[in-house]
Amino acid sequence: MNFMLDAISWFLLASGCFLCITGGLGLFRFPDFFTRMHAASITDSLGSGLIIVGLAFQTPGDWLVVAKLGFILVFIFFTSPTASHALAKAALHAGQKPWQKQT
Repeated sequence: MNFMLDAISWFLLASGCFLCITGGLGLFRFPDFFTRMHAASITDSLGSGLIIVGLAFQTPGDWLVVAKLGFILVFIFFTSPTASHALAKAALHAGQKPWQKQT
């Protein structure tokens, strides 16, 4: 049973790290502010969520730590999309135009 918890935990941690790294690469690869922000915000929410759930599997029986990780997870899921929306709205109000493919 302990091996199964470790395997699930490491799978979630590796998946979360992969998503965070691909989001970081998206910051360099995408052409404008809005697509970069989209890559960062989506992968930030899901990647950090997977990492936190993976960490929760590493602490079986310690419910205080799991509760704290749960509070952090809820905080991230509420603040990350809100911050991304606020940044996009501020960029639109400042005159930033979304990228369009040249045809």
